[in-house]
Amino acid sequence: MEISKSKKTKAQRQEISQAWIFLAPAIIVVSIFFVLAVLFAVYLSFNDVNLFTNTYTFKGIDNYLRIFQDKKALIAMKNTATFAFIVVPLQTIFALVIAYILSNKGIKGKKLFRMIYFLPTLTSSSALTIIFMFIFNIYGPVNDFFMSLGLYSEPINFLQEPAYALKVIMVMNIWSTVPYYMTIYLASLVDLPETLYEAAAIDGATAVDKLRYITIPYLRPITTYVLLTGIIGTFQMFDQAYIFSNGSGGPNNSTLTISLMIYQYAFGQMNTMGYAAALAIVLAVIIFVASRFAEKLNSER
Repeated sequence: MEISKSKKTKAQRQEISQAWIFLAPAIIVVSIFFVLAVLFAVYLSFNDVNLFTNTYTFKGIDNYLRIFQDKKALIAMKNTATFAFIVVPLQTIFALVIAYILSNKGIKGKKLFRMIYFLPTLTSSSALTIIFMFIFNIYGPVNDFFMSLGLYSEPINFLQEPAYALKVIMVMNIWSTVPYYMTIYLASLVDLPETLYEAAAIDGATAVDKLRYITIPYLRPITTYVLLTGIIGTFQMFDQAYIFSNGSGGPNNSTLTISLMIYQYAFGQMNTMGYAAALAIVLAVIIFVASRFAEKLNSER
């Protein structure tokens, strides 16, 4: 028995050694481009940094205190939170409902619909932003359509009105992300046992009952994934706001997000890289807390 045990231990050691050899390149890359980068960002957040002279002046927590005294930063946090807490639930609900409808075997042409509907996901967000800027232009098709219905007499400048600018980006983000999450839900619904629906039908359950008591609980792990990736993506929203406002966050800071503000301070102003790093750290903490809250809330349902 002792010989067998020693041989088994030796084999396990060889497997562990081989595993470390294969993992080493990935660990090195992650350490250099993620762990060290994060640690360096934390270091920068406690300093005033001049990249041209490569000088660092220690400021302690001044950069973090400045965030909560900066009205522009508070506006960016509000915009980002509003964007996330509207887009994430809506894109999750729409993706689930559409996937549930398309999972019905009686629907014809659903393969063609899925292929066409998935195309926005394959298009770059930059191209989609430009397209939506044309659609919602003051002379664009959206204004023409609503005016033809007589809903208002003069066109609305969606791109320059603070009340509408961020909402346009929300609509674009929901429209472009729902197909991706719908596909994930559809892939999971394929594995859902038909016997559950058959038993529910015998008990007199309606389509809504099946969705509420069978489909949604079964898809809870997938919903957690959708919520987490949605929260991370929306809190990091940058390119749409940058293109939409030409990097300014306008009109009147209505499209200013934390990520866009980080970019402005990191590369648009002198000696503010430390403040930008502090904003990035705060954003990372916010994303972590929001993700954990969403994960816990979904697991307790």
